[in-house]
Amino acid sequence: MSADPAKVPVAASGASVKASRLGLRTVALGYLFLLLLLPVAMIFYRTFEHGLEPVWKAMTEPNAVHAFWLSIELVAIAVPLNTVFGIGIALLLERGSFRGRWALGLVVDLPFAISPVVVGLALVLVYGQAGWFGTWLSEHGIDVIFSVPGMVLATAFVSLPFVARETVPVLHELGTDSEEAAATLGANAWQTFWRVTLPAIRWGVVYGVVLTTARALGEFGAVSVVSGRIEGQTQQLPLYVQDRFENFDATGAYTAAVVLALLALATLLAMNLLTRRTRSRRAV
Repeated sequence: MSADPAKVPVAASGASVKASRLGLRTVALGYLFLLLLLPVAMIFYRTFEHGLEPVWKAMTEPNAVHAFWLSIELVAIAVPLNTVFGIGIALLLERGSFRGRWALGLVVDLPFAISPVVVGLALVLVYGQAGWFGTWLSEHGIDVIFSVPGMVLATAFVSLPFVARETVPVLHELGTDSEEAAATLGANAWQTFWRVTLPAIRWGVVYGVVLTTARALGEFGAVSVVSGRIEGQTQQLPLYVQDRFENFDATGAYTAAVVLALLALATLLAMNLLTRRTRSRRAV
């Protein structure tokens, strides 16, 4: 019995679609493997190839410990600042009605467009000893550039947009009905924010905080310019990795890089969990 001629093209078309999908998946997975997975796996391998003792010794070096805690300090300062700022700017962009709102949105997005090295140079020109405010700051004994305050400014600048940009779409989707109902029932603006708006946007805020944390932990360019990279004083983890690598301390560089990678993986895991939870809540 001969095959139905009408079904042959359909079967051939289905096989072609499956083959193209398989090819796309192979290319995508191969690209990710070569670009991301293989380099990260090699870092882990080179770190632990001589056992745990060299790794532990590298982790407990005073400069390594200082770099780790300085990174945590920068995150602990920059992330709350950008969280408060991001929520306020998101409310202005989505709920405000004023001239120049589009310009404010462009300013918020500047860290996405400007190179971090340019950001660091700009901070030096403003807060350095020869900068606009540098002389006044020096006269009052305030050091910004080549010290922790400058590193905080650089970290906060490059991680500034994330909370705002993750919160604005949630506010847009939320609408104003609940807030208007609360105002009708007698709630003032502060009560409406705490009891209605903030609970409704909390997952967008948390998602933005996760992204801000990841960006703050991994920042190198802007911090490198403003920190001076003073060993044991103004070196956070990314700067410490470069310093150890340039000084041919492979174990120290790999160990610090692994710590950064683990922090990044923890951030990625938190991001995925938040995404799933948000989707499940929207589906209910």
